[in-house]
Amino acid sequence: MSSKMQELNFLVMKMIYESFGIEKLYDSFLEETTSILKVMKYKVPPGETESAIGLVAHTDKNAITILCQNEVQGLEVQTKNGDWARVMVPENAFTAIVGDTLKAWSNGRLHAARHRVVIISGEDRERYSCGLFSTPKEEAVIEVPDELVDKEHPLQYRPFNYSDYLSYFVSKLSDDALEIYAGI
Repeated sequence: MSSKMQELNFLVMKMIYESFGIEKLYDSFLEETTSILKVMKYKVPPGETESAIGLVAHTDKNAITILCQNEVQGLEVQTKNGDWARVMVPENAFTAIVGDTLKAWSNGRLHAARHRVVIISGEDRERYSCGLFSTPKEEAVIEVPDELVDKEHPLQYRPFNYSDYLSYFVSKLSDDALEIYAGI
């Protein structure tokens, strides 16, 4: 499963690089990235509870996350106006979620979706998901490629070390950590 999810991760990232016309930089992504596979279990809320937060609202700090889940829904994303929308993931489908480092690297052209997991009472099964988190190596410097900065897209993020950013986030636990830490 992990090798297939990794293949999908590489394919999605290659498509992103190609869509920006900078496929020549794709190999540097491969060299500066590692992946972590995590299996997550969300229990059905007890008793008469209508719903329960299975995972608090957040943006991923990594580059991109590939998710696979069982048939139990629960993933929600926050819309631009602050509402929460349930993501109805089809059976046997995968979900790709952009993280903070990919948002910074793309000069804000890609959006890191704020998301959470909400388990609805009445589900007769627990929710399981498997996530492949494509993460910059600790020493990696996240820097907007010159090709993604122009008059219409001025530089939004200064270069930063990934592990330093992660340390900053953990010390502050702020929703806007990326903007405070690396924003221009």
